[in-house]
Amino acid sequence: MTVARIAVTIAVAVALQTTLLPYLVGNWSGIDLVLVAVIYVAMMTGPVTALVSGALGGIVQDALSGGLIGVGGVAKTLVGFSVAMLSAQVIVVPALPRFVVFFLSTLVHGFVFLGLYSMLESYNPNTGIGAVFGQSLGNGVAGVVLFELTKVLPRLGALRLRGFNSGRVKPRMEW
Repeated sequence: MTVARIAVTIAVAVALQTTLLPYLVGNWSGIDLVLVAVIYVAMMTGPVTALVSGALGGIVQDALSGGLIGVGGVAKTLVGFSVAMLSAQVIVVPALPRFVVFFLSTLVHGFVFLGLYSMLESYNPNTGIGAVFGQSLGNGVAGVVLFELTKVLPRLGALRLRGFNSGRVKPRMEW
């Protein structure tokens, strides 16, 4: 992945998380698209890229959400680095291992986020264990769908560019 693709992935996730998703599902969202994007980048690249994307995505999301700035950045950075190191050692190509990675990563993110929030702020977010598990399920499904879409979309673009002619090329007229 190039730097531009990573930046676009994180930017689209932040934009969708802050603008479109609250209108679709209300105030409480069962999916954290920025975390899904960070985990996706971590699984596709290395630990340094995952660190940077987690820090930037988390800090931008913190700044736009109105909470403590840096708590989400630390949690997403920790998760991104851990996933990048794990995916370098373990094969996570099939859909079920990817779902497990997204599920467990979201659990770790939720516990780190809530733990840091409880240490730094007297106000605790109105989130319980059930909400963290619900978000883990939502992120797991969203992550698997994201990986499947990235496999299918280039093929659809290639079909469109070829004009659905199954690889046949029209002969050129010679003058």
